[in-house]
Amino acid sequence: MKRDIITSVIGILVLTLLLGIVYPLFITGVSQVAFPGNANGQQVFVGGKLVGSKIIGQNFGDVVLKNGKPELTDGNPVTVPDPRYFQTRPSATVPADNSGATAFSNLGPNSIATVTEIEGNIAAYIALDKAPDGTPYYPGGLTAAKVPVDAADSSASGIDPEISVANADIQAYRIAAVRHLSLATVHRLISQYTLGRGLGFSGEPGVDVLEINLALNNELAG
Repeated sequence: MKRDIITSVIGILVLTLLLGIVYPLFITGVSQVAFPGNANGQQVFVGGKLVGSKIIGQNFGDVVLKNGKPELTDGNPVTVPDPRYFQTRPSATVPADNSGATAFSNLGPNSIATVTEIEGNIAAYIALDKAPDGTPYYPGGLTAAKVPVDAADSSASGIDPEISVANADIQAYRIAAVRHLSLATVHRLISQYTLGRGLGFSGEPGVDVLEINLALNNELAG
C-alpha cells in the first residue's frame, strides 16, 4: 500500500508538472511567436492606449449620474447609449457587453420574458433614433417592423463585435446628423469596415463597431 501511495503521488506531481506547467507554457510560447495578435485577443490601441478588442463588443454609452454620482442597479452603473456612436447589438451580460462574464439570456423562444426583452430592445432602438425634439433621424421614422433582428435580440455570447449592414445603415442617419457629417461619408465608412462572411460562406457580412467608431472620431478630428 505504501508503494501504491508513493507511485500515485509521483504520478500526480509528474502530470501536474507536464500538463499544468510545461504544456501551457509551451503552447503559450508557440502562440506568441506564431500569431501574437490573436493570442493576445486582437487588442486595439490608439495613441498607445488600449481601447478595446476587434473580437469583443463593448458598450458605447454614458454613465447616468444621480446627485453627482453614478446611478447603480444591482451594483452596476446605469448607462445610456451615446448617440454619436454606432451601438452594438443588445447584450444579456451584466453590465452590458461584459467580456469578463459572457452570457446569453437562456430564455426559451416561447417565454413571455423573451417577448418582453425583445419588445424592450426594439423600443430602445426606436427611441435612440429620435432627436431631442422628437424628430426621427431615419426617413419616415422607425417602426418595429423596420428594426433589424440583431437590434432586437441579444446574441449567444453577449459581446458580439459586429452588427449587420442593415443595422448600421439605419444608425447611419443618426450618426450623420449628430456628428454633422454627410450621409455619404458615414456610408463610406460602413463599406470600409464591413467584414465578409467567415471563410467566404459562413454567416453574414458584419460591420466592426469598434473600428468604425474609431474611424468616426478620426473623421471628426480631420
